[in-house]
Amino acid sequence: MLGIAVDVIDWSTAVRRICDWAERHEPRYVSICDAHSIVRATRDESHRRHILGADMVTPDGWPVAWMLRRTADPAQQRINGPDLMGRLLDEAEDRGLGIYLYGTTDATLDRLCQALARSHPRLRIVGRRSPPFRPLTPEEDAADIAHINASGAHLVMTGLGCPKEDRWMHDHRPAVRAVTLGIGAGIDFHAGTVSRAPQWMRDNGLEWFHRLAQEPRRLWRRYLVHNTLFVWGALGQFARRGPTR
Repeated sequence: MLGIAVDVIDWSTAVRRICDWAERHEPRYVSICDAHSIVRATRDESHRRHILGADMVTPDGWPVAWMLRRTADPAQQRINGPDLMGRLLDEAEDRGLGIYLYGTTDATLDRLCQALARSHPRLRIVGRRSPPFRPLTPEEDAADIAHINASGAHLVMTGLGCPKEDRWMHDHRPAVRAVTLGIGAGIDFHAGTVSRAPQWMRDNGLEWFHRLAQEPRRLWRRYLVHNTLFVWGALGQFARRGPTR
């Protein structure tokens, strides 16, 4: 897909595979890729390397899922961050997996932990960390990794934003003895700090419009520019190769 490999995968396989890795404390990472991330990867070699290095790349966003339906599997589902986080929390609660939360702000993590205590009372949250909004010193970085590993975490859910979280996961995979996931705004949705689009909008590919209306200054380029570039790139790919299944 525009030179980026995205997994053709369904919900049950994605959740089972991630949790099986996590139970074995395998150092892996999952990139949740929308049109913005793919377009960035075509223009930024470092981001491209971070995405291509992931153990699983899920099709987040309707443009990506739609393109996979046209080129690979007509039944491809949209494996998005917020819903993947929810399904993994359910499975982690059932399996007794430890969850570590990394990123965003302390206030958001407070609200998230409170929300999860209500929705998943048996869930094991083994640690949390809101790193400063600046590059960490080598000592700070090493301390964060040591704390994650000492917690016994199986799943590390990051909310550092794109492209920072993919870079962090890529650079720390050898050291973190857990599966890391770039959840992004999913943490805000589950914490209740950002409202999610109604189900009918999600089902009809309009969630982007809801988010743009909430944060136009921050997200206008992502949705209006990068999504347009993705569509142009997809049309170019179809013109060169034609849709295949």
